[in-house]
Amino acid sequence: MGLVQLLKSQFVFHLLMVYVFMASGIIVNLLQLCTLPLWIVNKQLARKVNVRLGYCIMSQMVALLEWWSGTECTLYTDPKSYPLFGKENAIVVLNHNFEIDFLCGWTFCDRFGVLGSSKVLAKKDLAYVPVIGWMWYFLEIVFCKRKWEDDRKTVAESLQNLHDYPENFWFLLHCEGTRFTPKKHEISMQVAESKGLPKLKYHLLPRTKGFWVTVQNLRGNAAAVYDSTLNFRNNEAPTLLGLLNGKKYHADLYVRRIPLDTVPEGEAECAAWLHKLYQEKDSFQEHYAQTGRFPGPIKSPPRRPWSLINWVFWSCLLLFPLFLLFAQLVHSGAVLTIVTTVALCVAGSVGARWMIGQTEIDRGSSYGNKEVPINNN
Repeated sequence: MGLVQLLKSQFVFHLLMVYVFMASGIIVNLLQLCTLPLWIVNKQLARKVNVRLGYCIMSQMVALLEWWSGTECTLYTDPKSYPLFGKENAIVVLNHNFEIDFLCGWTFCDRFGVLGSSKVLAKKDLAYVPVIGWMWYFLEIVFCKRKWEDDRKTVAESLQNLHDYPENFWFLLHCEGTRFTPKKHEISMQVAESKGLPKLKYHLLPRTKGFWVTVQNLRGNAAAVYDSTLNFRNNEAPTLLGLLNGKKYHADLYVRRIPLDTVPEGEAECAAWLHKLYQEKDSFQEHYAQTGRFPGPIKSPPRRPWSLINWVFWSCLLLFPLFLLFAQLVHSGAVLTIVTTVALCVAGSVGARWMIGQTEIDRGSSYGNKEVPINNN
């Protein structure tokens, strides 16, 4: 292990990174709050401002993957589709197998200039969480309760509100509804057998209702579906903790552009189309398992420097006064002050580990674990 790698693995650096992320996130949230009066005067300008403010938070996570860990991302796609990425609205269908697949999705967005305007379907509870949740609220993220009776209308209304969105956006969608685990896969395939659906080897059955509502409400706004399948070389299962330790991974992403007007409009037909799509995604994963690559030519969209510049800016802005304060505390020699500072650092470290733990597969959502029939249609 080299000196640089050794330094990256030290927890004190992780704690400082979490501090910069949380402190800058709260500052950005406050700035977003200040844009509320602007919404009344000029809604479109307020949206554009919030896109840039949101980028200040999300790009720090991208910088962690691309610049701190040095993780490589290889894109497999049709050369004819490649020039359209970032220049049109799209629904991005992602598989959900890894602890950092959301981060790879953000990196995909950043390399084509749509990270700040990207949208996701998120749990309603997240809207109340500082930094990420509050940021998403101002970015008009689509929130749901995972109860179809409650979600159908609210999700449709949220998507309709995006028809006059002033920037190109990608709507990132995990149709499986939850992250892949062996237990969830076993239950999902029991459902497939009971419904007479083809079984999948590398995916859970997709939840078709949410996809259909998304497609129906983004017709005329989004131009295409980007079918995206992610894998990592050498059978690695990357984690956020691994990234923080500076471990380098190599992600391979296969993206197919499918014009949205080719997706059936009827709910039953759209559901059948999505099931067929996931059978094809399964075949791509099988091809990767056998050959170590996805089919098709390789493109290498370059890393953009803006995520690194943003990260360095916030680090300089927030760490200098922190170090100055720490030096003053040590110089003062006040025992109570020093003990209080240590206690705050310990609390910060516990909080940091908790945040990391939320991305771990064995700590993930229990959604899909219930051994009862699951409505996938």
